[in-house]
Amino acid sequence: MTPTQTAEKTRAIVVEEVIPHTPEKVWHALTNSDLIARWLMSNDFRPERGHKFTFQATPVGDWNGTVDCEVLEMDEPRLLKYSWFGGSATTPSRYILESTVSWILTPVDGGTRVKMIHDGFVSPRNDIGYDQMSQGWGTVLQRISKVIDEAA
Repeated sequence: MTPTQTAEKTRAIVVEEVIPHTPEKVWHALTNSDLIARWLMSNDFRPERGHKFTFQATPVGDWNGTVDCEVLEMDEPRLLKYSWFGGSATTPSRYILESTVSWILTPVDGGTRVKMIHDGFVSPRNDIGYDQMSQGWGTVLQRISKVIDEAA
């Protein structure tokens, strides 16, 4: 590394909690487009490997409100992984966040251990997104559990 180069560090948001529901119910909440819209964002998700889909929300700051994704891995009801590309409002063709989201489900006494890993935040470029999304992902497991309760 030359003196003018800077080392980029990649960080991940990891959220883990036991939800009092079976892995099959949690899986359904993670893979049903209507339920995903209730705990995250509107979307056109389909649980098919290779399916390209979009999350849509209200634009905020430099974020254009769109997240382009693709289902990368599926092992029902244990693992779901998709790409997560967030766009820039000022330069729509340029992604400001290129990352992945993984959901790992493990049956345990009393329900399912859900581990969500949002990986690929490059520091310092994605520090603001990392800080903001850490707060959001921190509450998402409670929202998923509530949606499962309401759907029952």
